[in-house]
Amino acid sequence: MPQVVIDRSRCKGCELCFKVCPKKLLRRSSQLSARGIYPCEASDPTACIGCLQCVLVCPDVAITVEDDTDDEQPTRK
Repeated sequence: MPQVVIDRSRCKGCELCFKVCPKKLLRRSSQLSARGIYPCEASDPTACIGCLQCVLVCPDVAITVEDDTDDEQPTRK
């Protein structure tokens, strides 16, 4: 089952991923990152369908989608 993982240290809070997620799982965090911005977070990371739209649109390579069904590395296209 795919799961969204967001690297808070890389995310700049551009919200591009919010717009492309068909399940609307991504939102702005309520806590500031070390960079002083509100990064993206997944409201329910396990509800991800693995479409990779958020991964493809992220300009900061801050999002990966992991698949727990095998032992491969996180997916990034």
